[in-house]
Amino acid sequence: MRQLDRHIRNTVFAAMLVVIALISSLDLIFSLLDELSEANETYTISNALTYVAFTLPTSVYELLPFAALGGALIGLGILASNQELVVMQSAGIHVWRIVVAVLKPTLVIMLAGLLLGEYISPPLEQIANSRKAVQLSGTDSIGAQLGTWRKVGNEYIHINAIEPGGRSLIGVTRYEVNEQRQIVSISFAASGNYIDTAEGGYWQLADISESLIQPERIAVVEYLQEDWLVDLSPELLSVLLVEPDKQSITGLYRFAQFFESQGLDGSTFFLAFWKKLMQPLATLALVILAISFIFGPLREATTGYRIFISLAIGLLFTIVQRMMEPASLIYGFSPLLAVATPIAIVAALGLYYMRLVR
Repeated sequence: MRQLDRHIRNTVFAAMLVVIALISSLDLIFSLLDELSEANETYTISNALTYVAFTLPTSVYELLPFAALGGALIGLGILASNQELVVMQSAGIHVWRIVVAVLKPTLVIMLAGLLLGEYISPPLEQIANSRKAVQLSGTDSIGAQLGTWRKVGNEYIHINAIEPGGRSLIGVTRYEVNEQRQIVSISFAASGNYIDTAEGGYWQLADISESLIQPERIAVVEYLQEDWLVDLSPELLSVLLVEPDKQSITGLYRFAQFFESQGLDGSTFFLAFWKKLMQPLATLALVILAISFIFGPLREATTGYRIFISLAIGLLFTIVQRMMEPASLIYGFSPLLAVATPIAIVAALGLYYMRLVR
């Protein structure tokens, strides 16, 4: 029995690895072509290659559930095509024992996804995006198409580029507003560095030009240096240039709480938080559906047809996800419900087809 379990496990796991390698290679090629289109004097081809290499773990992480789906369909499909599943069942091996053997490599994929999504891809993504922003900014002090906007207190802030680690800033523009939502001052600092103190630290800005908007005139004042006391730590800043879906689970939760503390809507970050937290369950649900198909409708199907079905399921799952996620932001229902609904649908279908297996 252990040899049969090992045979099923190894066959399915090998198929999953092959699928991961294939789709990651395709994604790598398209990502590289996309980055090369942005190459210029400051953002060179070598910079683009480095960026793609640093963001590859994120791409692999995002593709893992669909790789597990395709691997389960193909791996079990090979066993079905060779009549091995029929022989196993004829020998008295229960279907659920085969299911358990398939779920073992699935658990490895789920664990790999958690490690990639929490500890490996987020810091590499931060470094890649920070370097790219600095390289694209070149010698310009600020570019409207670059950087990120944030609201902190009564200031709207644009940061052109953040160095890796979040402790050095390039191009900081601040718009201060009063209680009547009128702009009272605009300032630009060429750079900024975080200074640690016993009380927590502050930002030291350099080469500042400030415009004070008064009722009858605009006064321009320049400073060589200014201390910027703001509740914005390097840890928070280090993720500003990274999309929510590409941040760590703990970072997303911390950043969502920070947004709410500033009176802002943190639902986008909570949505990404629940999506990443429940990705292992999505992987498990997709694999269960794949198993049910092999024992049911796809028992006699060809490998090419199984690949087509896996692509179709992955596409439909993604479409439902992409519909539910913005709907939760627009209509205000729970982000958890938006993330859990597609997973629940896939799991219910898989369990339904498994109950039909004889």
